Amino acid sequence: MKPSVGLVAVAGRRRATLDLAQRLEQEGFTGIYCPSPNDGLALCEALAFTTREIPVGTSIANIYTRHVFEYAQTAAFVHELSGGRFRFGIGVSHGPTHARLGIETGKPLEDIRKFVADLRGYERQVGGLPPLVLATLRRRMVELAAEIAQGAVWANAARSHMEASLRHVPDARRNDPAFFVGNMVPTCVDEDRAAAAAVLRRALVNYVRLPNYQNYWIEAGYEQEMLAIRDAIAKREDDRIPALMSDRWLRDVTLFGSARDVREGVEAWQAAGVRTVIVVPSSTRGGQMVAYEELIRAFR
Repeated sequence: MKPSVGLVAVAGRRRATLDLAQRLEQEGFTGIYCPSPNDGLALCEALAFTTREIPVGTSIANIYTRHVFEYAQTAAFVHELSGGRFRFGIGVSHGPTHARLGIETGKPLEDIRKFVADLRGYERQVGGLPPLVLATLRRRMVELAAEIAQGAVWANAARSHMEASLRHVPDARRNDPAFFVGNMVPTCVDEDRAAAAAVLRRALVNYVRLPNYQNYWIEAGYEQEMLAIRDAIAKREDDRIPALMSDRWLRDVTLFGSARDVREGVEAWQAAGVRTVIVVPSSTRGGQMVAYEELIRAFR
């Protein structure tokens, strides 16, 4: 089974992105999931019209950037027009994003719980809502996803740690095919593994700077790497960070190498319990469109 893909509609290439989505559906990819940059929810709305059968979803929409009523209206609209193919992935995003936008937040667990309750409170007004999927990393958010949502989605998770993470989902949920279990995996297809690894290290530099991700990866067994990165940040030695992202860590968090390496990596993620593997392609040879061409060829 082919994986799902992550897709962003970059300014100036939005029409081309919709054409690409149609092609991804024709090529047999199993889902399209849209992060928050460049309005992933708007992209899902467009995908509801331009694709026919492929599941689509946000992964994820930041709960703080719109009023919950506005989210409820749009989510219900996309759900209806997509014929029930839409999953509304939501999360609390990250501190730097909040600071940049001037957003004041509360406690993540409490804010998510209230958002979900408020969203569902509008259902009678707006119409049927789609399944909700919570962005997760560590135990308490995973448990909350199992309690109040219809799925959990990670981004940049460690494959070796997925078994431990999924223990926080009760058996009835974990064994329910309708409960979404996904992870967004940075991916680069290139026979030159060193070149592909360098691209992915650059892509993940901003994530390893985030305390919540550092704490997650420490829990996953990468304390040495994360403490060294914290030390580099404290000393303002940012240029050292990529070298501190170990090969062992990179192999656990990303997919890179030949087409066969990437295909086998997707299978390994599925074997680890991730039903929906969402590959997020980068390329050593060009931008987004080149990366998708490489990905399409890899799975033919």
